[in-house]
Amino acid sequence: MAGLLSVKAIALAAVLAAAYVSCAAAEQLGAADLDASAVSYSSAWLPARATWYGAPNGAGPDDNGGACGFKHVNQYPFSSMTSCGNQPLFKDGKGCGSCYQIRCTGDKSCSGKIETVMITDMNYYPVAQYHFDLSGTAFGALAKSGLNEKLRHSGIIDIQFRRVPCNFPGLKINFHVVDGSNAVYLAVLIEYEDMDGDVIQVDMKEAKSGSWMAMRESWGSIWRMDSNHRLQGPFSMRITSDSGKKLVANDVIPANWRPNTDYRSFVQFS
Repeated sequence: MAGLLSVKAIALAAVLAAAYVSCAAAEQLGAADLDASAVSYSSAWLPARATWYGAPNGAGPDDNGGACGFKHVNQYPFSSMTSCGNQPLFKDGKGCGSCYQIRCTGDKSCSGKIETVMITDMNYYPVAQYHFDLSGTAFGALAKSGLNEKLRHSGIIDIQFRRVPCNFPGLKINFHVVDGSNAVYLAVLIEYEDMDGDVIQVDMKEAKSGSWMAMRESWGSIWRMDSNHRLQGPFSMRITSDSGKKLVANDVIPANWRPNTDYRSFVQFS
C-alpha cells in the first residue's frame, strides 16, 4: 500500500508540475522546434494553449515587471492584463508590447468572452507552438462570472488568439533613460507604442548630427547606443514597428537628460 501511495504521489506531482508553467525559469527548452515567424494582423483566430503564473489576482512577476523591462504592469495601460509569450510571440524581445485578443471556450468554466493582453515577459517552457503564460488576473478574466478560481485550477487550457492594435487613449509614448546611462552610453526603454505596440528597430540622432545612428537591442524593449565620443543632446528618436511604420520623436530627450527618467512624446506611427 505504501508503494502504491508513493507512485500516486509522484504521478500527482508530475501533473501539478505540468499545469504550472512559470516564465521565470532559467533555461529555454525546445525553442528551436518552434515557428519563430511573427504573427501578423489578421481576422483569423489561431489556436494556442494558456497557463498562468504569479499571484492569482496579480500581474505576473513579483516585481510587476518582466523580461521586457516594463515596470508597474499592474497599472494602466497594462492593468495586470499581461502575458509571457514563447518565442513566436516574444520574438527575442521585439514582441514586447504587442497586443493580442484571446478567448477560451473548451473548458466548462470559460466564458468565451474576448479579452486583450499585452506581451511583457518571456516564456521559457512552451507547451504548444503558441503558448501564453498569463498573469493570474488575465487567466481569471477568461472565466464565467464567479468561476475565476475554478478556471485557474484547470492549469493548462486551450485558447484562441489573434494579433490586434494596441489602444492607449491619452497616453504618450515613453522613452525611459535607464540607470547606468552616461556620456558615452545611452540605454532607453521604449514603452506605450500605441497601435502597433512593438518595435523592431530604433535609431537615434544627436542635436549636432544630421544623420541617424542605429541603436542596438540590449534586452527586452531596451535599446542602447555605445559611442566612442561624448553624446550630445537633445536626442531625436526614430522607432520602426513590426509593420514597417515609423515614428519620429524630435528632440524628445533633452540635453540635460538624467538616468532613471521618463521623457514622453505624443507622436504616433505613420
